[in-house]
Amino acid sequence: MILYLHGFRSSPQSFKARVMRARLAELGRLDEWRCPVLPVSPREAIALAESLVAIADTQDVTVIGSSLGGYYATYLAEKHGWRAVLLNPAVVPQRDLSHYLGEQPLWHGGGSIVVTPVHLDELRALGVDAITRPERYYLIAATGDEVLDYRTMLEHYPNVRTTLIQGGDHAISDFPKYLDEVLAFCAPRPPATVASAAA
Repeated sequence: MILYLHGFRSSPQSFKARVMRARLAELGRLDEWRCPVLPVSPREAIALAESLVAIADTQDVTVIGSSLGGYYATYLAEKHGWRAVLLNPAVVPQRDLSHYLGEQPLWHGGGSIVVTPVHLDELRALGVDAITRPERYYLIAATGDEVLDYRTMLEHYPNVRTTLIQGGDHAISDFPKYLDEVLAFCAPRPPATVASAAA
């Protein structure tokens, strides 16, 4: 399964999500794709993500997280051992989103969400102080990110596979250039086999 978690005020209609879905459709792999509309509550967003994997009954999961979704993806990767692709991930979203309390417009399709202090507390509860098993992570960070500081990302994800985009932007507008690498990282893995001891 490829589980895509969008960012704050975003949706499955985001540019990167639409590009990935289209490529998977071309490859005949659309059955692997899940991209839910995430609730504003971080606790509910995590519960929704976990429920989708439980329904699919698969152990082979790559969670892709963009911005705030990258924060969620890190929590899920650490909790469940999933692989994670992080696209300009938020590292301290409870600090960043403290400036967005109240009603906030959504990027796609109209409507709004209301951010409350409770949501900031829920974000704190999902924090990962330090990642384990860096081989299961792939970080794509842009030095030109106008929303989040790429240096914070590099510091929080040491020794992981990293594509550092010189310039670029928070949305990773040239994401199609990196799509094949992302999908290769998401490729299904054969189940681990245990060699039997010689008699």
